[in-house]
Amino acid sequence: MSHDRQKFEDSSSLQTEEDKDQLADQLSESLTATDGSSADPMAGEPAQETAETALEEERIKDEVEIQIDLLNDPDWAVRREAAITLGEMGDERCVEPLVRALQDGDWQVREVAIEALGMVGSPAVDPLIKLCRSWDHRKSAIRALGKIKDERVLEPLINQLRSDEFGEDATDALVDLGSPAVEKLVAALGDRDDNTRKQAVIALGRIQDLSALDPLIEKLKDKDWYTRLTAAAALEKIGDERGREAIKPLLKDPDLVVKMRVERILAAWKKRTATA
Repeated sequence: MSHDRQKFEDSSSLQTEEDKDQLADQLSESLTATDGSSADPMAGEPAQETAETALEEERIKDEVEIQIDLLNDPDWAVRREAAITLGEMGDERCVEPLVRALQDGDWQVREVAIEALGMVGSPAVDPLIKLCRSWDHRKSAIRALGKIKDERVLEPLINQLRSDEFGEDATDALVDLGSPAVEKLVAALGDRDDNTRKQAVIALGRIQDLSALDPLIEKLKDKDWYTRLTAAAALEKIGDERGREAIKPLLKDPDLVVKMRVERILAAWKKRTATA
């Protein structure tokens, strides 16, 4: 910068006005170029931030792929840890590999895959519903659906209540879902299938939602003795006084097993009330 300035001053007395203007322009351009390099210290930051974001996304992408690859490791412990990590990541790309892990030869890997799919959530629903069609893997798929808070899981799980082999698994899954499952379970109390009604009663008793109280009281009149019995047990679990009063007529039930069971239920209920 000083060299250009000196050049301008030395030549100003000798040059024409036109030459002076040219030299002035050259000096101005030189000063502008020099000052511009430090005029805006923040100018490069947006580009830097974009690059850092891209690098972070690439790192995460690589990590997901690494863990997916580890699901094929010959060591079951490595596969188990990979399934846990994928669940914690919650990335949609983890779904299909974790669904395949439900078919792993080691039960410990299958267990954590169920939990991991629950952590991933809604993206796993459709593949799990499809897997329910497989006899060999239906149990794990049902259990995994019970970990996902998504209304789409309710109908498939209700449908599984009629199964002799998987009805209890579906009941457990619906109990895991809790209150969101109550409306569908209450509707299932009127199902034509005996097993569906029984399992719905059991699930409602375990969920212990007061909104199921009146429908359960109504099931005390069911034609099936076991449904009447499970309804009485469900009302005991809920613990509302109206349930106890509704159970009392079953002391005269035509089925001896129901009568004996209700006697024990009422005795235990009275004891709890006295010690409360």
